[in-house]
Amino acid sequence: MWIIDYSEVSERDLEALQAKIGNWEWELKVFVADILPHDEAQKENLEDRMMELESLINTFGWVVILEHIQKRALPDYNTYIWGGKLDEIIHEMHQQWANLLVIWNILKPHQMYNLNEELKKIWAVAWDRVDLILKIFEKNARTEETKLQIELAAIKHMWPRIFNMWMELGRQGWKGSGETNTETMKRHLARRELEIRKDLEKYKKVRETHRQGRKQKGFLTVWIVGYTNAWKSSLLNALTNKWVLAEDKLFATLTTSVWKLWIAPKETSQSEYMKGTEVLLSDTIGFIRNLPPQLVDAFASTLEDSIESDLIFHVIDASDPKVVEKIKVVDDILDTIWATQDKKYIFNKTDNLSQDELSVIQEKFSYLDPIYISTKTQSGFDEILELMLEYS
Repeated sequence: MWIIDYSEVSERDLEALQAKIGNWEWELKVFVADILPHDEAQKENLEDRMMELESLINTFGWVVILEHIQKRALPDYNTYIWGGKLDEIIHEMHQQWANLLVIWNILKPHQMYNLNEELKKIWAVAWDRVDLILKIFEKNARTEETKLQIELAAIKHMWPRIFNMWMELGRQGWKGSGETNTETMKRHLARRELEIRKDLEKYKKVRETHRQGRKQKGFLTVWIVGYTNAWKSSLLNALTNKWVLAEDKLFATLTTSVWKLWIAPKETSQSEYMKGTEVLLSDTIGFIRNLPPQLVDAFASTLEDSIESDLIFHVIDASDPKVVEKIKVVDDILDTIWATQDKKYIFNKTDNLSQDELSVIQEKFSYLDPIYISTKTQSGFDEILELMLEYS
């Protein structure tokens, strides 16, 4: 890698190269960076945030080279990372042949614009966490509807940046073609957004018809939710004996999968007879902290089926050291999207805990009245099945 001689490479070529980064088929070397405020609570969460960021990057298949933490009360207004540290990052990226700088936070449009202007000299690009998540979504999209939803989210994310680009070009004295190109892009995206919304409305009507049909048949519907990588799909697989993608990666599931489960009649410990029933289980996108609103909005249509379910299973990784924080993240998102139906907490991966560790968890979360299970050993499954029979 080398520092570019601007006299030999046009501005348009540089921007074209930056736009292609992330779509390359070979591994990218990635630097990650963040600002560490003086707030003690923020310091405690820093390591976990950076680990999650690296997990997101690894999900895509890139390689994290180095992470930079700058201790500042506030980010730099212009470039988020303050000047001296930014120069150091650019120098190290140049030395390591790294092409991508990922910021954990969500940057303001002018910060992203200025940051990418600085990175042009080494043929690199900067993304914030929304850019990264959108790229992961795009890579994992399997259905046409999901692809449309991701494109819609990307448009909503890019819109303020395009407006800021137009403002920056005006301040720099650009006239004519630069301003015209930006305006053309804005009009194109506005038209495309209308087209996507019309197409998504068609999918929404089809789902509504299916949903009404299920209600008429009297099926109990259960929505499986949880923080991303809580093994929700593994639970669905184990209950239904069907195959649903279940990977140890963030955002492995994007579409809503609905599966039918037959629960045989049984006699309870109180000698009560419970008739058998059919249950519909749905698994949707995993949640994550600070999930950008435009991503929730983009997937709102596919979440409609789940929001109208009879019961929620909130699946939790019992072995996760940040279990309290992640329970709150999921519950807060459920509140945001008005998912107010009955909810049962399911603590998964108990096979990863010793008996003493499990006892501590059981005592700590007894107020939630959860069910403790393992999708590997299927312990606790009888309790889940009996609960669904009670709701039928």
